[in-house]
Amino acid sequence: MLIGEVVGTVVATRKDEKLVGLKFQVVREVDERNVPTGKYVVAVDAVGAGRGDRVLYAAGSSARQTTLTDGRPADAVIMAIVDSWDVEGEAIWSEQAPVGEGGA
Repeated sequence: MLIGEVVGTVVATRKDEKLVGLKFQVVREVDERNVPTGKYVVAVDAVGAGRGDRVLYAAGSSARQTTLTDGRPADAVIMAIVDSWDVEGEAIWSEQAPVGEGGA
């Protein structure tokens, strides 16, 4: 699993029938300190995330392990919206009171 921030959406009106009905989000990967890594991915949104949400996402074959993506040609999936995280006792991110790099 990776941590990322939802920074946009992708709309594709013409697509494979197995992708019909799926919402696609652009996710910017962040490291354990909430600093952007410079990597982006388009992920199927399985949990209703929105712009600015910190999320957990999986890529590769793990992306096809959710109920929504099983048997679909997905290479990344958002599977959780993060409420908070800490590293070695230091609060890094909290949805209630964002802290750390890029948390405001």
